[in-house]
Amino acid sequence: MALSFPSDCRYADSHEYVRPEGERLRLGLSAFAIDQLGDIVFVELPEVGAELSSGQSFGSVESVKAVEDLLAPVSGVVEARNESVLANPEELQNDPYGEGWLLLIRPSAPEQIEALMAADAYAATVQGEG
Repeated sequence: MALSFPSDCRYADSHEYVRPEGERLRLGLSAFAIDQLGDIVFVELPEVGAELSSGQSFGSVESVKAVEDLLAPVSGVVEARNESVLANPEELQNDPYGEGWLLLIRPSAPEQIEALMAADAYAATVQGEG
């Protein structure tokens, strides 16, 4: 399966993405990371109101292969979490950039987005890992 990386997202080395939506960011896990994990059986996310710090763990994704920490690509406050993914972790695999999002955050330092990779740079990075 050819993986695609939407150009309206920015990507972290740790495979999380953010998609700007007005003053907020929709945060998720890239299709590459999900493909590498295999069947996802459990997702742990912070509560609404939690503060994320760039580079720090904010939850985890458990698959039949491994448990991976989720790392915040930017600092901010959680405004919403995808309860649907918590109840049905397989939604991550079905639509990582749509229904499979993880958090909606209000960034505390929006300039941090600039340090993340554009889709083409991320695609080149993961091509070496795949």
